[in-house]
Amino acid sequence: MLSKMDDYPIHQTSEPVAHPATSDRNFYDRYWFNGYQDDGAFYFGIGAGLYPNLGIFDCHLSLVVDGEQHAFHGSRRASAEPSDLRVGPWNLEIQEPMRRLRVTLDDNETGIAGELQWIPRTANVEEGHQLLRRRVGRMQATRFNQFGRWEGELRYEGRSLRIDKDRVFGTKDRSWGVRPVGDPAPTGAPAEFGGISFIWAPLQWHDRCTHMGCFENELGIPWHFDGMICPTYDDPADIPGTEDPGTQILAGGDHRLTFVSGTRRASAADLTLLTDRGQREEIHLEPILCFRMKGIGYQHPEWSHGRWKGELAIGGEKWTCADLDEMAFENLHVQQVVIATSGDQRGIGVLEQIHIGPNDRYGFKEFFDPAP
Repeated sequence: MLSKMDDYPIHQTSEPVAHPATSDRNFYDRYWFNGYQDDGAFYFGIGAGLYPNLGIFDCHLSLVVDGEQHAFHGSRRASAEPSDLRVGPWNLEIQEPMRRLRVTLDDNETGIAGELQWIPRTANVEEGHQLLRRRVGRMQATRFNQFGRWEGELRYEGRSLRIDKDRVFGTKDRSWGVRPVGDPAPTGAPAEFGGISFIWAPLQWHDRCTHMGCFENELGIPWHFDGMICPTYDDPADIPGTEDPGTQILAGGDHRLTFVSGTRRASAADLTLLTDRGQREEIHLEPILCFRMKGIGYQHPEWSHGRWKGELAIGGEKWTCADLDEMAFENLHVQQVVIATSGDQRGIGVLEQIHIGPNDRYGFKEFFDPAP
């Protein structure tokens, strides 16, 4: 099965590009973005994923504003052409690889629509290869990040939201590999899950961007860590290339979280960044807005990633944030817009979290017990 991509010298196997090297049903190739205004007035998330061994391509766009979260979902049979990134009214256009792209959602029956232009502030940064060997929840993936701004408009329920490039920041996240997607597969013999915690904190400052992310087990032992400090550029034309030799990779880091009572969601966080030059930076985070990741498919009971919905399906929904059950499985995975402070510097960014199962460090004893 040939595609347009086969005309480029990019092959890694003897098969055409559209044929994954693995037959694993959980192979995925995913786009993910967030955007947030500098005062925390709103946040939006965007996701799209190709699951070639399942024959599915799906997408999501979700906005939280004025105490409500609105979500658009779309899914279709995957095209034979991997560069076809449209699902009904939703489209992702790669205008210049690793730099410029545009997301559009034409007017449709859900009432959610808009046009968003991505404007990079940094080059791209490859995270370390992720590998989780557990039979339950096995994952292996490559991921890269980029920091930037957004410009455009979002429309919902007859209202319009201006996206001002001078005030709306965001993160681009691309990943591919193997992770649990689609309808659950038989697990075989029972296996103990243990616990898992994920913390991911991309932050934007006046003259740089910082990032720290880690996966830890129930004992607080990290099985994956990533962190970097990235130079920023006012003019995207000044970005030195796909990657920036000025990017500083962190040698390590740490986190100290406090939790909202009755939840597993942070009320505040303190991060420590350790550079390979022995420098240490302390950053304090104060959440000001919460986004539920189910709005872009994560743990969604109906629109989760890689689930067959038919040849073409779209759907829309909204909920009042204050009415949600904080400890329901579908609501545990969150990103919060945070105000960041480091000395006399002030930044803006997000803190993503999901904590499932026991966690010795933060005192969780059961699978879903909340903070006291």
